[in-house]
Amino acid sequence: MTSSRELSRVLLVVCLVALAGCAGASLGDPTTTDATPTDQSSDNGSDVPTANGSLEVHYINVGQSVSTLVVGPDGETMLVDTGHYNDDGEHVLDYLRRHDVERIDRLVTSHNDADHIGGNAAIIDYYETEADGIGAVYDPGIAASTRTYGEYLDAVEEHDVTLYETREGDAIPFGEVTVDVLGPPEPYLENEARNENSVVLKLTHGETSFVLSGDAEDDQEAYLVDAYGEELRATVLKAGHHGSSSSSSGAFVDAVDPRVAVVSSAYGSQYGHPHEEVLERFADRSIPTYWTATHGDVVFVSDGANVSVRTQRDAPTDPLSLRDGDPVEPGAGGDAVERAQITGDGAVAVTDGGDGSDGDGTDGTDGSGGSDDETGSDSNGTLAVAAINADAAGDDRENLNDEYVVFENAGAETLDLSGWTVEDEAGKRYAVPDGVTLAPGETLTLRTGSGTDTDDDLYWGAGSPVWNNGGDTVTVENATGDRVLAESYE
Repeated sequence: MTSSRELSRVLLVVCLVALAGCAGASLGDPTTTDATPTDQSSDNGSDVPTANGSLEVHYINVGQSVSTLVVGPDGETMLVDTGHYNDDGEHVLDYLRRHDVERIDRLVTSHNDADHIGGNAAIIDYYETEADGIGAVYDPGIAASTRTYGEYLDAVEEHDVTLYETREGDAIPFGEVTVDVLGPPEPYLENEARNENSVVLKLTHGETSFVLSGDAEDDQEAYLVDAYGEELRATVLKAGHHGSSSSSSGAFVDAVDPRVAVVSSAYGSQYGHPHEEVLERFADRSIPTYWTATHGDVVFVSDGANVSVRTQRDAPTDPLSLRDGDPVEPGAGGDAVERAQITGDGAVAVTDGGDGSDGDGTDGTDGSGGSDDETGSDSNGTLAVAAINADAAGDDRENLNDEYVVFENAGAETLDLSGWTVEDEAGKRYAVPDGVTLAPGETLTLRTGSGTDTDDDLYWGAGSPVWNNGGDTVTVENATGDRVLAESYE
């Protein structure tokens, strides 16, 4: 017997097809699950299954729009949104061809605004006529009265592509990667407003995870926080609605607790995206932020424990300094090369991958790379915090050298730390002297008091304690002012 939910789903999608002047799309019921998403972060005390292979998440630079390509460990592909109607999917198609994507196994429409489905029709037509096809299309089921939307459904009908209405509780099959659908709920929110009923996905690969929130705004974010709470936690968050202040609320960001964030919008956006309120929220939480307008294509490669962060261009990741970067036009040349690594303990460490402008780096699908800089350190150098001793023995003020931070090079090449800075939450700052290097696997201790620097110990020279015993954040920036890591403790 057909369930009431299955029947309503079929009837609704038929109605959507009829609105576009067509009635022949294939319909089906996606795989569903009653389980809520599982937080697989390494600090939750649960057993996490070992992940096999690498998951790639590509945030394509499409200007004032969004498109995300996901490539699973077995080569299965998912495309979430297809860019703006004003280029008819051209930038996305070029990117897919450049990365030899021969088939789209899952095409997900977060919602049916024209700046998210602009390339749907062109991509469906191309893959159904010139490549290896579209496996299925997933849609939240709320129609739009635009020509772009009509062309999208016409393409679904013409090529007889399976179209699923997708709602909270569904799980999109994607090999060993778990793809949970967290929204939209049933019934829809806010009188079926499209933004507030975006398809929200959480992708989980081993201990790493990604939240894609479409254009979800305050109502849906509040619903998600109430429904899932800490189960929203993820390694990477795509800021909702292109970085609009109507999204990425403090409560939502706190629930997701991302290590890094990504904003997809145009440089000089007519809407002012990303809004300063959002950037301030990220800055207040020390969340490095990547912006497609200045970093170009942004690619994350996860082995299930660690995540390599790759971008076309090197640009500031301090949320309040994003606009200091140079604009990168959609479709600009240059491969994505490694800029940072997110380690299994959640630390974000900057690496040196070159500027990405000459095409000599990696493309996000063939492993990490990059060129040596003048000091000899390369993209494999990774700085991490190995230990923090904030509470010195006895009276802190009388034993400043027993207050210290231990840094470790967790990478494979020597790091030149000349001119790097270490700062606490109160703004107290220490500058590393010229000539200080850190070999692979070696540690370096920064002590608060005074003394003579050695290969193993540096001395801040502070006259009073720096690190708060009750909790603080160790922030490190490299010589060009890019944030290397931000490690908090309680």
